[in-house]
Amino acid sequence: MQKGNIGVTTENIFPIIKKFLYSDNEIFLREAVSNAVDATQKLKTLALRDEFKGELGDLTVHVKNDPKKKTITISDRGIGMTEEEVDKYINQIAFSSANEFLDKYKDDAQSIIGHFGLGFYSLFMVSDKVEIFTKSHKDGSKGVHWSCDGNPEFTMEEYNKEDRGTDIVIHLDKESKEYAEDAKINELLNKYAKFLPIPIAFGKEQEWKEDKMVDTDKDKIINNPEPAWTKKPADLEEKDYNEFYRELYPMGDDPLFHIHLNVDYPFNLTGILYFPKIHNNLEIQKNKIQLYCNQVFVTDSVEGIVPEFLTLLHGVIDSPDIPLNVSRSYLQADSNVKKISSHIMKKVADRLQEIFKNDRKQFEEKWDHLKIFIQYGMLTDEKFAEKAKKFVLLKNTDGKYFTFEEYEKLIKENQTNKDKKLVHIYTTNKTDQYTFIEDAKAKGYDVLEMDGQLDVHFVNKLEADLKDSTFKRVDADVVDKLIEKDEVKDSKLSDIQQKNLVPVFRSSLPENSSYIVSVENLDENALPVVITQSEFMRRMKDMSEMNGGMSMYGNLPDSYNLVLNSNHPLVVELVENLDKEIGDELKKADEAIEPVQKEYDEISTKNASKKEEELTEEEKQQRTDVQNKLDELKQEREEKLKAFGKEQKIVKQLIDLGLLANNMLKGEDLNKFVKRSVELLDK
Repeated sequence: MQKGNIGVTTENIFPIIKKFLYSDNEIFLREAVSNAVDATQKLKTLALRDEFKGELGDLTVHVKNDPKKKTITISDRGIGMTEEEVDKYINQIAFSSANEFLDKYKDDAQSIIGHFGLGFYSLFMVSDKVEIFTKSHKDGSKGVHWSCDGNPEFTMEEYNKEDRGTDIVIHLDKESKEYAEDAKINELLNKYAKFLPIPIAFGKEQEWKEDKMVDTDKDKIINNPEPAWTKKPADLEEKDYNEFYRELYPMGDDPLFHIHLNVDYPFNLTGILYFPKIHNNLEIQKNKIQLYCNQVFVTDSVEGIVPEFLTLLHGVIDSPDIPLNVSRSYLQADSNVKKISSHIMKKVADRLQEIFKNDRKQFEEKWDHLKIFIQYGMLTDEKFAEKAKKFVLLKNTDGKYFTFEEYEKLIKENQTNKDKKLVHIYTTNKTDQYTFIEDAKAKGYDVLEMDGQLDVHFVNKLEADLKDSTFKRVDADVVDKLIEKDEVKDSKLSDIQQKNLVPVFRSSLPENSSYIVSVENLDENALPVVITQSEFMRRMKDMSEMNGGMSMYGNLPDSYNLVLNSNHPLVVELVENLDKEIGDELKKADEAIEPVQKEYDEISTKNASKKEEELTEEEKQQRTDVQNKLDELKQEREEKLKAFGKEQKIVKQLIDLGLLANNMLKGEDLNKFVKRSVELLDK
């Protein structure tokens, strides 16, 4: 028996491994199984080169567990090792010094493994003893038994092993006994070994017998050694791609499209990416791309490794140029990874362009699911955005689809404003904004449907990218002012009558809301009252909500514009009644205001050439007294108008009609509106 110390420069190697790799300890099984697969593949390569002339036989790698003994055994029939090879590959861990090791890698668990070939030693993260039983494939080789209990001391002795290959026996420590359970091993093998290129057996197949499931004599193979991405695209049909997707995501919806990646220059890359059906939550859909290195699972957390928007894709990327055992931060800085990321982006864009060009009908049918993915890409990746301009679509409320160029031609004649800008009118909710949509269509305008999660941000990008274009939500203004033209409509009301309407309607506005009341000269067939919301303010608040309210706009109260149609018969009739009922009172009020206003104007004119500090106290007091008197008289006049408004049921009725058209009338207010409507109809 040989005894010795493992060739390291510090006796602290095992405590270091346990401490710094503990959070990633489950990768021990990946390392053990991967080593077994590597040994098996090396034997197959030797056989192909005629350097191994024996029978290959069954090359299945077997994983066995014993929950009672707390052991896991990984067995292969690969090349095995001689005593000299065990000494070389297991006993010698070469790195310069313990200090350099600790200083450079103490915060990067995965890099410890990747940089120093410590894959095998990751087994000590979960064990208090590891044994190797091995026999080389070489003629005349003898079996070797190596054992180490988690410190630099090991034992190695000759061992009577009949078959070639290696058995690794892991004796789990107390903290890691869960790994000996069937369910946990199944979970880890499914995660890390699902597509390894050599069959992996764990447990037995089961069958239904005598009212229960019982084990058979047949090994249960837990992996698919030849997954679809390892095959040539010419050898696969659409059903093969769909079956593989179902293998990856048993509970997922059918994908929209797929891309088969198959690159051998300037780097090696294979894989299949799928465009999933994306629903309402971006976060749920992320982390679905699985990253592999030679069919060995690396990670499914690919943010920063591939462009942000590609995290919405599903599927597999496999490249030997992606380091297996390194941290995500290391991957993000790796030059090969960056090249791969850029290439995948280009392939995605090219594939979408190909589908759009060759089968636009299919592309349009799937647009509602593709839309968020493409918008996400355009918002986060300028190179993708430039390519996507060829196939990104705009959808209108009639369900028709247009490219940017096609849509510009459609609306150019009718939706160009007086400043020569194209006005894109859109809706975020066809039901809530139905009235506004119908009004816009009645004027010959086309309305885009932009009700997706990213449309608020996308509209801002389009305004920046599309030349001489602006976007307005369909309820951002009265229809006659959505697209400002040079023509001006006459009003049936005088200026003073229009001004009188403002306090009349202010008297009955909803509480706890901010309204700006204005009077516009609209078509007499248009609605008498229209409630709109500033495009800028609404868009800023929407964006603030998407960003978790982290904006000054998110704290501002909702502000609306209440627009009165000065030409609508009901509004004209209301003004006529106002003139009849309080016209004389208003006239007297105006007569009282006139001399005070004149006096105030004279004072202002007299003092116009003086700075504030040049005024005497007497002049300031005179101005203040006149100002207060004027304000008091105007306030009295306004109160007369408000009192009149409060007495007019039609005022509240018209306001509520405007609210109802915006889906803003609910609860008790809606109930009052219904009752008031019945009363007015009875008259």
